[in-house]
Amino acid sequence: MTDSGTDRATEGLDVYIVGGAVRDAMLDLPAGDRDWVVVGATPGQMAERGFVPVGGDFPVFLHPVTKEEYALARTERKSGRGYKGFTFHTGVDVSLEDDLRRRDLTINAMARDRAGRLVDPLDGRGDIQRKVLRHVGPAFAEDPVRLLRLARFAARFPEFSVADETMDLARRLVADGEVDALVPERIWQEIAKGLMTAGPGRMFQVLQSVGALQCVAPGLLFSRDVGLQLAVAARHGLGLAARFGVLCHVSPKPDDVGEAWRAPGECRRYAVLLPRVLAGVNGQDPVGWLALIEACDAFRKPQRFFELVDAAGCVCVVDGQAWRRRVEAVRAIDAGAIARAAQGRPERIRQALGEARLAALENLR
Repeated sequence: MTDSGTDRATEGLDVYIVGGAVRDAMLDLPAGDRDWVVVGATPGQMAERGFVPVGGDFPVFLHPVTKEEYALARTERKSGRGYKGFTFHTGVDVSLEDDLRRRDLTINAMARDRAGRLVDPLDGRGDIQRKVLRHVGPAFAEDPVRLLRLARFAARFPEFSVADETMDLARRLVADGEVDALVPERIWQEIAKGLMTAGPGRMFQVLQSVGALQCVAPGLLFSRDVGLQLAVAARHGLGLAARFGVLCHVSPKPDDVGEAWRAPGECRRYAVLLPRVLAGVNGQDPVGWLALIEACDAFRKPQRFFELVDAAGCVCVVDGQAWRRRVEAVRAIDAGAIARAAQGRPERIRQALGEARLAALENLR
């Protein structure tokens, strides 16, 4: 940029900011990443200005200075199954309105030009005012990722309703088998974002109501109670792994759910451990306390254990402070001194260390 603020890279181009940045500004939400659309340009012209191509199926470029994404305006046509079954067309003949009409929801199909003027051919602003999530067009039923995004936005904006006709198209998408083409990594990408919203349970309610839940989450048992527990986790600001544990805690094989989505190992570990924590977190026996602490490896990973206790507190009443005192008491035991007294004999060390830890817990009764 020059000292006057002129962006030399985009000067003379027909450039618009699009999508989420426009939507969130209308909702008075904090600004996130900005996406841009360029109308009437060619890939060669973008390269000449220093833009770096990063797109695969269609031309997307990184700004040479800001590194923000600039995509050439494009249209798309269904050419196969699943979310990758599309042919994209970019060219100087593609208008901004053409580009906006290929998007998923009306609230995401708005743009602003350099002067701040709104381009809103599908009345996204009206749907924001009405608090409605509505599909852009019938092509919504051709892309299963749009169903995942609909569910995620329903979780992010729990005060918005979903238009009846949009739900009908979502059901048709499921019935046509399009959801079966989703790959685990793409599902997890949306699930992880949905879990970190203010109303994570609503994502799974939407998927369940259109018949998609068992397609995208085989083995997951979801109920109204789990949705309420996830709401508590969101209010308490729990992290992704803890929320994932809450989501899966009533499922018979929580690790299978994580495997189906290729979820990170930390998330899968929380999902496996949380049912064990729930089974013992309100026990009154120091022997049981020690067994739970050992099973969760709280000696080496106390913070993870405390997060699991907090997650259990979203499901039932838990005395979290009591568990912090218990973990602190057993971790204060001088294992080195016990090992020296046992003359380095492993069996005697384990026995003496267990007895010392149990005694410390007995003192907290």
